Amino acid sequence: MTGILDSVNQRTQLVGQNRLELLMFKLMGRQRYGINVFKVKEVLQCPRLTSMPNLHRLVKGVAHIRGQTISVIDLSLAVGGRPTTDVENSFVVISEFNRSVQGFLVSSVERIINMHWESILPPPEGAGRSNYLTAVTNIDDELVEIIDVEKILAEISPVDEAMNGELMSQIAEVEKKEEKKIVRRILIADDSAVARKQVQRAIESIGFESILVKDGKEAYNKLLEMAAEGDIRDQISLLISDIEMPEMDGYTLTAEIRRHPDLKDLHVILHTSLSGVFNQAMVERVGANEFIAKFNPDELGTAVKTAISGGKK
Repeated sequence: MTGILDSVNQRTQLVGQNRLELLMFKLMGRQRYGINVFKVKEVLQCPRLTSMPNLHRLVKGVAHIRGQTISVIDLSLAVGGRPTTDVENSFVVISEFNRSVQGFLVSSVERIINMHWESILPPPEGAGRSNYLTAVTNIDDELVEIIDVEKILAEISPVDEAMNGELMSQIAEVEKKEEKKIVRRILIADDSAVARKQVQRAIESIGFESILVKDGKEAYNKLLEMAAEGDIRDQISLLISDIEMPEMDGYTLTAEIRRHPDLKDLHVILHTSLSGVFNQAMVERVGANEFIAKFNPDELGTAVKTAISGGKK
């Protein structure tokens, strides 16, 4: 099963082309789901799981894999379905999200599909606020659901969203030195409702307002609207954008911003759960100012301070 990912290093050529590859899998039913291949480290037959005291109810057990002790999350149960029963014949998708490695227990793993982000769409409006989807797509006339993993991980292990109090005073000092008044408003683009709220609460803790959008296309359209009304830098200080988003990813969004004469000077921070996958060279290629792995509020706050001080750290 690990062979399904053997050529993952060759897939880096998709980066910046608004494309991705989805690893398809099923849970306890016929519905198909997908996860970005770049977030997957390995797929293997479920090893023996060990139960431990006080495990979260969504964690099926822990496994010792490649020298690491990894929590294995019952993905079916996590999205509100039935618990996985045939564990021995199930698979574990080892993935890296938000600086941590975890396993997702799935019933079966199928194939990898090469997709264009324009074919990945936001969940339908009727899905409700409590759904666990960030996107949907159609493959072979069948709806495929992309799960909001960040929402699941936030339920299992909540993070502290407040920034270090010293950052607020440091930003105030930066403001005193700047000749032009700093615009305390930031555009945040992320397809995960949980991630959007995390960033919003973090930046509000240091006195900034936020404008929230759900994907790169919506962010770009919002920026065009603002640019039509006047200088973009008089309306927002910077953009904090996820990379993985329906319709337009963060790399494509950044490249489009750099090509537009009224937007090209906007400070862009790429803030992503794809930790340890993309390097600084790729960030520079599309023109982003900074790349931060989710979710460390102090690192994010430091990046905001750098942005409003003209790139001075």
